Amino acid sequence: MSKGKNYTVGFKRKRNKKTNYRKRLKFVASGKIRFVVRQTTNDMSIQAVNFSGKGDEVLKTVKSSDLKKYGWEGNPGNTTSAYLAGLLFGQESKSILNEGIIDLGLRRLIKGSRISATIKGIKDSGIEINASESIFPTEDRIKNIKKDLSSSFEEVKKKIEAIK
Repeated sequence: MSKGKNYTVGFKRKRNKKTNYRKRLKFVASGKIRFVVRQTTNDMSIQAVNFSGKGDEVLKTVKSSDLKKYGWEGNPGNTTSAYLAGLLFGQESKSILNEGIIDLGLRRLIKGSRISATIKGIKDSGIEINASESIFPTEDRIKNIKKDLSSSFEEVKKKIEAIK
């Protein structure tokens, strides 16, 4: 590390490649609620986050592992679970919010991915999101027709849509 009176150390989260501050500033300046979508190997996490002067305030959190409460027996880390988690998030948070911006962090959006399935689930619940239909996975991929979970998918989807 350099030494001297003219050397300024950058932000730690920027040095560690954890935060893109330009992107974050655009999200905060928009004044809309951010839908923070994070992906792990076996789970999807969706949060509604509002910026305040004291720090970010988390309004609602849903994980794909929460689908077990609705009878989902599939893997919580697949595309079908991601769609259902997005739908659950949208249905549970309709009363709090009606539009927002997707915040993927440092990830990039890939056509047909689990993240795009989550966004489709949020959009199908009735929440306004600025997203193109071309990025969403096909219905066959979302329903997971190849495996024997399509009937379970329909049952869980009906239970989630019944939430007011």
